[in-house]
Amino acid sequence: MVAQVKIPADPQISEVLPGQYLVRKPAGPAAFSVVQQANELLAAQGGRKWPVCHGGALDPFAEGLMLVLVGPATKLFASLHAAPKTYVATVKWGVETDNGDLLGQPVAHGDPGGLTAAQLAAALEPMLGWTDQVPPLHSNKRVNGERAWRKAQRGDQFELPGSRVYLHSARWVSHALPDQSVLELVCRGGYYVRSLARDLGRALGCRAHLTALDRTAIGPWPCPPLGERVHIHREGLLPWLPARILTDEEMGALKRVSPLPTTQHRPPGWPFPPGFPPAPLQVRAFHLGKLVALLEETAGAWLPTVVLRGGV
Repeated sequence: MVAQVKIPADPQISEVLPGQYLVRKPAGPAAFSVVQQANELLAAQGGRKWPVCHGGALDPFAEGLMLVLVGPATKLFASLHAAPKTYVATVKWGVETDNGDLLGQPVAHGDPGGLTAAQLAAALEPMLGWTDQVPPLHSNKRVNGERAWRKAQRGDQFELPGSRVYLHSARWVSHALPDQSVLELVCRGGYYVRSLARDLGRALGCRAHLTALDRTAIGPWPCPPLGERVHIHREGLLPWLPARILTDEEMGALKRVSPLPTTQHRPPGWPFPPGFPPAPLQVRAFHLGKLVALLEETAGAWLPTVVLRGGV
């Protein structure tokens, strides 16, 4: 499990403000429905029309934590990719489906009658760490500019190349053999749990797919109850990165996109789990309590690579 720490946040609030929101998506709706809800709330409250995006999709059959980014916080999307993600998955043995989950069509069968807990534990070992994983054909990967899932739905014949992915930890929570097993795992962004179930089924010779998937945490943020949303802003954003407090003069230099001198940074407010791949080195720049930019070092000085106008 990813350790949990207290991160500054606002509980359920009625108004949608710039920042990041923790929202629980139920099983069934598409991930974009969460963004649509945020847009509807913004439209109902009037005022400024902030841009909205999510910080990582979930498949329709899956449920759990989604991050919704509002206003300048949408520029933080790429920096969320490196954070650990925790899932609980139910693996159905004996059948592989074309999309890797229970909504797909069976494409292969196997006999799970001989499966044991020891076999399943051993099968996880080669999957840990950095591996090359082939995404499901029904995925958000692009093929010649088009989403793979759209091509798969049309029945197009194509293959996806393997992607370098990282699985930090995985453990079996329970077994109801030979029918199904429940798995908890922590991985880096870009990992496909559906592909893990497929590959486990193939390695064991019995085939497999997912019947349930719950994203229970991203980084330090646990999933809130259904219907609630938690507002993350200021120091709570990207807490695994070091921080720098800007003076008024440095804030002026930032607006001119001028290099900032090297100074001592405050350590991160939340560390990645031991052994987890570190995030690309960026520094959060704060002014008057708000996150205003992300900095990267270039030739001994720090330059803004992401600027959050107005701050978050």
